[in-house]
Amino acid sequence: MTDKEIQENQEHDANHSSILETLFEGAIWNSRFIVILAVVFGLLGAIILFIVASMDIWQVAVTSFQVVTHAIPHPERFHEDVVAGIIGAVDLYLIAVVMFIFSFGLYELFISNIDQAQGKNGSKLLAIHDLDQLKDKIAKVIVMVLVVNFFQRVLHTEFTTPLEMFYFALSITALAVGLSFLSKVGKH
Repeated sequence: MTDKEIQENQEHDANHSSILETLFEGAIWNSRFIVILAVVFGLLGAIILFIVASMDIWQVAVTSFQVVTHAIPHPERFHEDVVAGIIGAVDLYLIAVVMFIFSFGLYELFISNIDQAQGKNGSKLLAIHDLDQLKDKIAKVIVMVLVVNFFQRVLHTEFTTPLEMFYFALSITALAVGLSFLSKVGKH
C-alpha cells in the first residue's frame, strides 16, 4: 500500500467512526424525550388531585348548607369535620402543586424552556434552571404538605393529660422552628 492509500483508509475509518459517533450521540441525546412520560402523567396526576380536592370541598359545602338550613340534623363533631375536610383538600391541592412543579421542572430541564414562562406573564415559581432548584422547590412544598397533614391529624386527637398538651406544644414549636429554617434555605 502506498502512503496515499493508507491516508485515504485512515480518513475513511475516521469518517465512518465519526458517523457512528454522531448517530450514537444523537440517540443518547434524544433519549431524554422519555421524560415526557413523567411530565404528561405528572400533569394528569395534578389535575386529578385538583378535581378530587375540589369535590371534597364541594361535599363539605353541601353538607354545611344542609346543616345550616336544617335539612339534616346537626352532627356531633360537625365543626371538626368541616375543618378536617377543608384541610384535607388543602393537603391534596399542595400535593397537586408538587406534581405541577415536578412536571414543569422536568420539562424545562430535559426537553425545552417553556416560552410562555419567560415573558412578563411568566412565573418565577415555575422557572427551574437546575436539578437542585427543582429539588428545593419540591421539598418545600412537601414539607408544607406534612405540616397540613400534621394539623389534620391533630384535629382528631383528644388530649387528656397536661403532658399530652405539653407534647402538642413542643410539636408545634418544632414545626415553627423547622419552617423558619426552611424559609431561609436558598436565600442569600
